[in-house]
Amino acid sequence: MTAQNSLLAGKKLPSELLTNIPRLITAYYSLQPDPTVSAQRVSFGTSGHRGSSLDSSFNEWHILSVCQAISEYRLAQQITGPLYLGIDTHALSESAWASAVEVFAANGVELMLSAENEYVPTPAVSLAILSHNRGRAQGLADGVIITPSHNPPADGGIKYNPPSGGPAEPAVTTWIENRANDLIKSKLVGVKRVSFNQALKLSTTHRFDYLNTYVKDLSSVIDLALIRDAKIRIGVDPLGGAGVHYWGAIAEHYQLDLTLLSKIVDPTFSFMSVDWDGKIRMDPSSPYTMQSLIAMKDKFDIAFACDTDHDRHGIVAPSQGLVAANHYLAVSAFYLFQNRPQWRSDTALGKTMVSSQIIDRVAHKISRKLFEVPVGFKWFVNGLLEGSLGFVGEESAGASFLRRDGTVWTTDKDGITAALLAAEITAKTGKDPGRIYQELESELGVSYYRRVSAVTSAEEKKKLAKLSPDQVKATELAGDKIVASLTRAPANDAPLGGLKVASEHGWFAARPSGTEDIYKIYAESFRSAEHLGRIVSEAQVIVTDAIA
Repeated sequence: MTAQNSLLAGKKLPSELLTNIPRLITAYYSLQPDPTVSAQRVSFGTSGHRGSSLDSSFNEWHILSVCQAISEYRLAQQITGPLYLGIDTHALSESAWASAVEVFAANGVELMLSAENEYVPTPAVSLAILSHNRGRAQGLADGVIITPSHNPPADGGIKYNPPSGGPAEPAVTTWIENRANDLIKSKLVGVKRVSFNQALKLSTTHRFDYLNTYVKDLSSVIDLALIRDAKIRIGVDPLGGAGVHYWGAIAEHYQLDLTLLSKIVDPTFSFMSVDWDGKIRMDPSSPYTMQSLIAMKDKFDIAFACDTDHDRHGIVAPSQGLVAANHYLAVSAFYLFQNRPQWRSDTALGKTMVSSQIIDRVAHKISRKLFEVPVGFKWFVNGLLEGSLGFVGEESAGASFLRRDGTVWTTDKDGITAALLAAEITAKTGKDPGRIYQELESELGVSYYRRVSAVTSAEEKKKLAKLSPDQVKATELAGDKIVASLTRAPANDAPLGGLKVASEHGWFAARPSGTEDIYKIYAESFRSAEHLGRIVSEAQVIVTDAIA
């Protein structure tokens, strides 16, 4: 059974339903996780540990234990350089940031805090790590970002980026997760901690200008002079996120015609229209949450938004409004590989297994190798680091790409550069990304794509994550012969953590949610919307039969 859209989708949430911030903060400090309850244990998903203090899935004990575990991991791996600490605008982030500072300082970590106590987006942390580590073999830096990404206002999160600058690999996060849970079981015995005031006074605590370091280096990855000279009119909505102070600095430094549509930072995010399920999410790829920016599409040559830690992007083009995430990834890849002459000729195009096959067709059109991996940006890190991957993206509107000279920019998702690329594309081609996608579609085929959620049980989720291809007994998908059943990625043989079934004219993938009793179905048809509907319906039957 697929989940249904809320009647509130696309509307502002009534004030009585907004998150009670004082209650949220009180719960962070007063409630403690029960290590015997799986939902209250530290669990690193595709992007760190996330949860809410209200249900004891994210509170002070989680942060103290995770930061102690990271400190011990650094020591074991002889990571002795600075730790760059990022933070977004979620209500729990401030408290979690302070807790993190207390633990890292007590462990003697060289801590890099933002110069003016401003928020620090994910890409600024990744860039800082890589910039410090360039040319070094010792004294390497790493980073932590306090963020639950685009999750609802009541959520908090923390993620770890090792010296590679991008999301940590499963072996690393499993080690940190296990150690953190052991610390929680022991009631934090072994956690080192000093007071916040003391932490700020230690010689190992430093200030770092994330904002200007990032802004001044942007021209190495985006042709900002081209955007300026073309007088592209840009509208930006930071969605109350960590990049709220970055956009004005970018506009001033590069003399762009950029209008910042909102500077509001509100922990309830009451200015947001709600997502499909009636929850507030700062998801720039959702047409429901992007209502206000979509309504302004004709006021600018291009407009865009980023999520709360600014690692995701949403593009609004005059030609069609919100450009679907998969469509923009296809346009970005098509443009970049033809307009970056200094990139290596063997540089490949990276995508996740649940992203649109229109990207595969673009790769074929521009004669670039396709590098297809499971869900999770961590699978792209090494390729970006060594320059073998030029552009990488995932269907949830996360992307990164190389500098103009073909060297690494960030190894984590960067919503700011992905958004500014839309302005460069418009300036260079005279067409917005929506128009370019329409041209690609007329040549490569019309893609009908959908992501839905299906209700399941915790036991069935476990079975789905461990399926093997031979458990699929179906021979047809929506009237077409099944040509592949996959549970591992073509590029690196890493487990999908679910199932992908493909026919000549369509495919679906199913993956269990890490936090809810649902599984996500990603589906695509190159025939029709009706054919896509059949694929989604039959996907649930195939999955149910396979795990039975």
